[in-house]
Amino acid sequence: MSSQTYSTQDFKSDQYVRWCPGCGDFAILNSIYKAMSELGIAPSQTAVISGIGCSSRLTYYMNTYGFHTIHGRAAAIATGVKAANPALTVWQFTGDGDCLAIGGNHFIHAVRRNIDINIVLHNNEIYGLTKGQYSPTSRKGLVTKSSPFGTIERPFRPAELAFGARGTFFARSIDVDTKTSADVMLAAAKHKGTSVVEVLQNCVIFNDGAHKEISSKEFRAEKTILLKHGKPMLFGKDNEKGLVLDGFNLKVVTVGENGITEKDILVHNAKTEDNTLHLKLATMAGPELPVAFGVIRDYITNTYDDELVEQIEQVQAKSKIKTFDDLLDSLDSWEI
Repeated sequence: MSSQTYSTQDFKSDQYVRWCPGCGDFAILNSIYKAMSELGIAPSQTAVISGIGCSSRLTYYMNTYGFHTIHGRAAAIATGVKAANPALTVWQFTGDGDCLAIGGNHFIHAVRRNIDINIVLHNNEIYGLTKGQYSPTSRKGLVTKSSPFGTIERPFRPAELAFGARGTFFARSIDVDTKTSADVMLAAAKHKGTSVVEVLQNCVIFNDGAHKEISSKEFRAEKTILLKHGKPMLFGKDNEKGLVLDGFNLKVVTVGENGITEKDILVHNAKTEDNTLHLKLATMAGPELPVAFGVIRDYITNTYDDELVEQIEQVQAKSKIKTFDDLLDSLDSWEI
């Protein structure tokens, strides 16, 4: 990591930002500018990879190396970039359609390999660029251009996919909370391995208000919980509510009622290998339970790119072939 300091301006390109007025992507872009500037890694040591979709336009607005790839293939390209140049900090920006539909296979295998890339998933629960078809995260019953009577499909929950692929890092934020978004992106970048950050994002044109139950600042304190490693799982306007285990399930209690004290509240451990509780936290939903924001899982283990470099070095050390001439001499030859 460089000792030089950077400002958000250092990461902004000269391109005019083109999204619909009011789109949540603007807030996500500002959050990534802030996270990158605080990370302290030079733009010249950063690569931003994207697929296809509204979110994937973000590559043009970054003063870094970038690659606007094809639909669903961003994870494959990002994997190749990191494997070819492990010194680069590699980001992937993608949408729920780009990442989880046509790109679903690449996504789960990038997570499974635990290659050191940062995947930021813009989740607006709709296909925006192609004008309003339902996506893999659209809620059952949603009426769209491709489901005029309501989609009958059950949606993916990105956390379940990430954990099912043995993911080591998962965090969540929402577009209107730029501070939390920047904080979790910074934490993702510092994580060694595949990090997945789901940002709940509003599409004002085709799925306006998809996250309205939790996006309003007035209600967010009561309907969301910001998890912090090593801290009690408290939420509410005055941190008067908390989470406890009731058998195998999570339950909301009020501190001060029925003999409940802060000592009874669960303490968040993002670092544990066992993801059982992480999955329960990541899949919480209203009205009974709050939606979890912050870093939910941050477990450290070996990364694909480190093991790849180590394997190559081991093979090279044992090999008798040290130069191109050695390679030619090792092959079968004959005189004519």
